[in-house]
Parts: sequence; C-alpha cells; structure tokens
Amino acid sequence: MYRNRNTYPTDKHGWAALLPARSGRPALTGTHRVPWTVVGAGVTGLACAQRLAELHPDDEIMFLDARLVGQGASGRNSGFAVGITHFTGPFDARQVGEYRRINRINQAGVDTLRGQISSHGIDCQWSEKGIHYAAADQPAIRERDNFLPYLEAMEIAHTPLDAGMLQNRLGSALYQTGVHVHPGVLLHPAALVHGLADSLPGNVALYEQSPVLTIYPGPPLTLELPHGKVLTDKLILTTNYEAAKLGFLRYALTGSTLSGSFSRVLNDEEFASLGQLSEWGILSLHGGGATVRLTADHRICIRNTAEYRGAALLSDQQLVKRQAIHRAGFEKRFPQLAHVPFEFAWSGVEGISRNSTNFFGRQRNDIYFAGGYNGSGVSKGAAFGLALAEYAAGGQSALIEDCLASAPAALIPPRPFLDLGALMTVRARFKGVGQDR
Repeated sequence: MYRNRNTYPTDKHGWAALLPARSGRPALTGTHRVPWTVVGAGVTGLACAQRLAELHPDDEIMFLDARLVGQGASGRNSGFAVGITHFTGPFDARQVGEYRRINRINQAGVDTLRGQISSHGIDCQWSEKGIHYAAADQPAIRERDNFLPYLEAMEIAHTPLDAGMLQNRLGSALYQTGVHVHPGVLLHPAALVHGLADSLPGNVALYEQSPVLTIYPGPPLTLELPHGKVLTDKLILTTNYEAAKLGFLRYALTGSTLSGSFSRVLNDEEFASLGQLSEWGILSLHGGGATVRLTADHRICIRNTAEYRGAALLSDQQLVKRQAIHRAGFEKRFPQLAHVPFEFAWSGVEGISRNSTNFFGRQRNDIYFAGGYNGSGVSKGAAFGLALAEYAAGGQSALIEDCLASAPAALIPPRPFLDLGALMTVRARFKGVGQDR
C-alpha cells in the first residue's frame, strides 16, 4: 500500500494568466473499474493517454490529475522544446552514442508534439525558429568553445554568433558570444497542455482536481481518491518529481524551485529596440544563467532563480523578493526597457536527479513511471509518454530502447541530508554565473 500524505498546492501563474479562462473537467466521484489509469496530466501524461487510446480504442483510459491541467510543471516552464541537448564540458568522442541516444529522444518528442498540434489545430504559438545559446561572462564564454565542437561533430545545424550579431538579433549588448542552434521550438506551455487536454480521444476520461491518496496493490490495483475509487489493471504514473508523494523514487528524484517574471506587452517603439527577430528564446551557456524569451505577443519573459525548497512553490511574498532578481537581470540586458513594468511573476518546480538521468519503465507489478527531465521536459516528456504507453502495452521500438537505456539513478540520501545536499547542489549551479544571471 502506498499512501499519499501530501497536498498539491497551486497558484495563479504567468503563462495561464495570459490565456482565456478554461473550464476544467469535474473531479472524480464514485467507483470505476478500468483496464488503464494514467496519473498526471502534464506533457508526459497527455502523450501517454493519447497513445494508449490509439492502441486500445475499445478500452476506457482513466486519466487523473491532482490539479487543473496547466497548473503543474508542464504549464510553468519557459516554453522551450529542445531538439538537441547541451552537454556541458568538452566534447567527448567516446560519448557520441549517448549524445545521439538523448537527441533521438528529444527529436521524437518534438515530432510527437508537432503531429498532435497539427492534427488538432492547437494554437500554442508553436515556432520552429531554433534556440539561441548565449554567454556574457567568462565561464559561459569558455563553455561556448566546448559547445561548438559538439555541434560540429554531431552535424547539428547551427550559426555561431559574435556580440554584434547577437545585439542585432536580440536587442541586448550584454552577450559577448553565442550560437543559434537551428533545431528547437518555442511555444506557449500552458496553451500547449490546455490544447492537448481538450483534444483527447473520446475513450479517455479526464478528471481534474482528483489527487490519488492511496494505492493498494492488486490485482486489480485500487486507487483511493477524496470522493471516489478506481480499480485498474495497469497504472501509469507521469507525476515527475511528485512521484515520491505516492511512494516512488523517494531517494532518486527531487525538485528544484524556479521563478520568473513577464513584462507587459511592449509597444511598437519598445519592440523595435529588440533587434531583427519577431520572437526568440535564449538559453544561457552557464547552467545557472538566465532563460529569456521574447514571446509571440511581444512580452519579455525572464527566469533567473533556482533554489531548493522541498519541491514547493514560492509564496506571493517570496515572489516579490525574487522579482528584484528578475528585475536586475532584465534591466542589464535591456536598459532601453528599464521603464517597462512586470505584469506577472510565477514559480514552478523542475524534477531533478543527482546524476541528471531520466526515469522510464516499470516500478512495481503493473505500475509504470516516466519523469525526471532535469529542465528539458517538454520534448523529452512527450517522447517518454508516447514510449511508456507502448512499453506498458507490451510493445517494442527503437524509442523504447532509447528510453530504457537511461543511466541508473545516483541515490539521494534521506532527510535531513537530502535537504542539505539538494541545497548545496542547487547553489553550486550558480557558481561563476556572474553577468549571465
């Protein structure tokens, strides 16, 4: 028996606040007997439920989320679906097979999402214009010299950029060097998951605000919820860092809390000061550097804090304090926009493992899990969700093999050592960040 003694807090946050209000599905009541249950309606769960429904069109797929769709991590990220992974440090020719494996997963996720968005006409500001990786301070500048040989050896389409080219493209004189990596997608994350949830096949029964409280072993497995019960033959958990709340991966997967802010919509003159591109996304070449977006509706979004808080969101008072850090990062990049106010601040949690691995496969008899994406969950999450549906159904594929090949997790010590270790790990992320924060 696995008992959940945790809650699932949420709050108003930036991306969803930019969308029209969505009517959520009702919470689950009563007793239900189904062959399949998916728990966690983020990118991974949505891809998984969609694929299960295609594989088993005559079966009812029970789909549960503890919150409203879009209130979890999948609706709170910065809106990047990476096509390739940036592996820090010098290029290692001995790791080419591993680089290719991970990038195949990334690309499978992008392909999966592209197909779903096209099929269902989902408006999520999907833009395959690539991603800018940039550096302002010496550690990040040195990392650019590591990144370019990797891109060249892996034959990944890219354009090296100097300071002048970056300023012409992005409207910021802060960055000294960088590279535009052509594979990669910018999107509106809350609009993506709302659209995927609202276009699920008819044999998927989605219930929101329906947390699983207890899992009793089967067969069949029995899930207790606040106002109902589900009896299921197979259970697929796509709950990312919240797996521990249900008794899984407690010493292998935890969460880091990030926060960011949105500006108001820029006027024409302000927008014209931002260079030649209509929208862009910047990932720092320093692991602790800021993530910055110019969105399709002409807002600036900046995310430049990460901390360990036991996988908890920030309170309104804490967000006000973090917003001073967002503001400093915003104004040093765009001094010409120092007068532009922020409209929204938000926090979110990313699932992290000690050795940056991912999790995929069977956890217990008839219980499967995928998650732990270390900050790149849009593309990886979609690929893992698709592959997990096929794997749980007994399928075989090259994608399943790639997902199963994820390195074993390095164990995280129990509390209170967990808290201290996680705190130090997250703090180390900012070592030498300097002007890139």
